[in-house]
Amino acid sequence: MFRHEWIEKNAILLLVLTLLTISVGGIVEIIPLFTIETTIERVVGMRPYTPLELMGRNLYIREGCYTCHSQQIRALKDEVERYGHFSLAAESMYDHPFQWGSKRIGPDLARVGGKYSSDWHYAHLVNPQELVPESLMPKYGFMATTPLDFDHIDKHLRANRIVGVPYTDDQIAHAKDDLLAQANAQMDADALMKRYPKAVVVPGNDRAPTELDALVAYLQMLGTLVDFSNTSPEKLQQ
Repeated sequence: MFRHEWIEKNAILLLVLTLLTISVGGIVEIIPLFTIETTIERVVGMRPYTPLELMGRNLYIREGCYTCHSQQIRALKDEVERYGHFSLAAESMYDHPFQWGSKRIGPDLARVGGKYSSDWHYAHLVNPQELVPESLMPKYGFMATTPLDFDHIDKHLRANRIVGVPYTDDQIAHAKDDLLAQANAQMDADALMKRYPKAVVVPGNDRAPTELDALVAYLQMLGTLVDFSNTSPEKLQQ
């Protein structure tokens, strides 16, 4: 008790001991981070976005969808029961920027891929209230008639590679071909599937890709890349 009181009355000693305590605590927390390759777990199934998905993600950001829909399921019982397995950091490793969001006017979309058919997404985006009468979501019918501008998609992939997304030279060279194959169910998509497993080919109706095609392709991918049928860390990670 006497020593404690003596330290508190000695301002310089108290300052030195406080700095020492903070330094030790900081070292204990920071040093271990330098001994691991990355703080993001390596998860089986994760891949870069297809060119069409990447364009769809750009449109998702352009229209401000993240202001009403989060893409992060918290590790809470009610969230997991409603939306599915909690989000992993690896699922956002190729996002620049990430789309976690901080507000939910609409439902979380982290696991929306495959939950509805592509036709449902088309109809819902054109007129949300037709499928969900109580929805506050605006109509995006104009995207169904707006041609997708993808002339520079290969350069877009190159730019993403600069910030760490592992696009290969082969993926960049065939960017336009892969985009067209995914946007039209009448085209051969075998090469696309080899480069981007689990890519969802949207209907397209044998016409030039539209903005709506790209947005639906992006939504249909969300939450589908990781197999959560066995959620043990050993089997999820590579």
